[in-house]
Amino acid sequence: MRPRRRVRCRTASALGAAAGAVLLAGCGAGGGLRSNGPAPQAVGPARLWPELPPASAAPYDYGEGETARIPGIEVPDGDVHRLDPVAVVRAALKARSERSGGAKDIPAETVRHLDACREKPASCPVLRPYFRDLTGDGKDEMVLGIRLPDQQISVRVYKPEAGGLTQILSTADAVISIELAGRDLITRVPSAIRGYEYRTAWSWDDRQRAMLPTRDEILRMPSPRAPRAPVETGPPRPVPDTAATPSVGVIAERR
Repeated sequence: MRPRRRVRCRTASALGAAAGAVLLAGCGAGGGLRSNGPAPQAVGPARLWPELPPASAAPYDYGEGETARIPGIEVPDGDVHRLDPVAVVRAALKARSERSGGAKDIPAETVRHLDACREKPASCPVLRPYFRDLTGDGKDEMVLGIRLPDQQISVRVYKPEAGGLTQILSTADAVISIELAGRDLITRVPSAIRGYEYRTAWSWDDRQRAMLPTRDEILRMPSPRAPRAPVETGPPRPVPDTAATPSVGVIAERR
């Protein structure tokens, strides 16, 4: 049931029941509630194979909830803008993850390019850093990207904490794009299904003190539109002398 427009109908207490019924009928006839048809019946979730025991552990490590204290990096004022991104990544190679016992490895080829960042900055795998308050504590975090082989990007987020630096996100994939939206970091990844892509939103979780994949979905991409013909711009073309080559329906003015 959906009201098409609001109609106010007032009746006086002195009117009888018949008069009140007439007024109410007139109020309804003036555009009251109109049915859109039968509403679909609500169907609750049906649990399939309830006899199966629930799993107690993940089959593989997705990297969620992993944090690591970065050794040798001090941030006494909590300002990550002053940090050297290359120094942060090199220090992170020695970090120990609090959950798995070791930081995720960077391929040896990437490490060689990392060690030569000062001599060969053009081949340095560390991308330009970005800064955003992703945890809501009023201080910016550092978002770093590291180029890996096979067109993959390692995305890492570092949080200033207790005078030092803590890695609160580390994930790697062959990405289409990486975006910051509010306090979320969103990665778009190609799908094996043509015309689709994976989109994951990483958000800060205060209980785990880490960024978790709060939304993970596969989306259909719109079909690309055919390119439009270019619109010609610039000075107008000269008008031909129609006296030399007359044409039907054209009147030329000699100058």
